[in-house]
Amino acid sequence: MVEPVDIYSDSFQLNTGPYGSTLNFMLSPSTPPAPGKTPQSETLATIRMSLEHLKLMTFVLRRQIMIHEQQAGVNIQVPTQVLHSLGINPEDWDSLWKIL
Repeated sequence: MVEPVDIYSDSFQLNTGPYGSTLNFMLSPSTPPAPGKTPQSETLATIRMSLEHLKLMTFVLRRQIMIHEQQAGVNIQVPTQVLHSLGINPEDWDSLWKIL
């Protein structure tokens, strides 16, 4: 049996294709890069799954976060700068987290 992995990740990549998806979990370097150099994140884990699994997991993750926020009485904020860096329109972000 494979031993479970316990890691911390501060970045990710998602790739999808007609046959499935790949999630890469990465860790940014602990020190800033030298001037003119691009920081290289270290890939910690690659998880492959079907598109159906990915879509179901997305739903379950969203639901669990919304339950956590409601029970804890908090609203987890993501900085607008982060949304912009990912090409996410703040209005689209807000509509995703709106309670139906």
